[in-house]
Amino acid sequence: MLSARATVMRDLEATGAASAETVSLLEDAVAERRWWAEQWPAGEAYVGGLVAQDLQDALLQRVGRWPVCPRCDDAVHALYIHPELGGPDPVWVCEESGTVVAPLGGLTGGLTGGA
Repeated sequence: MLSARATVMRDLEATGAASAETVSLLEDAVAERRWWAEQWPAGEAYVGGLVAQDLQDALLQRVGRWPVCPRCDDAVHALYIHPELGGPDPVWVCEESGTVVAPLGGLTGGLTGGA
């Protein structure tokens, strides 16, 4: 769980989205997935991606899309975690083009949240 938290936290920090509110939402997502992981220990490879998805859902309701795609110049749109189940080896993918942008935990500066 600590690894999943640290991986998603790196992406929050890299995108400039780490704030008291977003870190609190991350902590909530980790707490929720802790129970899930205890029920299905073989699902450990999926936890990081699932935590990222849970955080995206929480942020969408509070601050908007996160993270937004840095590659497309048209309308603001988000990246999503692939594979949909969160793992193994989750990556951020552009929701418009389907292009892999970065592995989970590998986002770089310049990406932000959006509307």
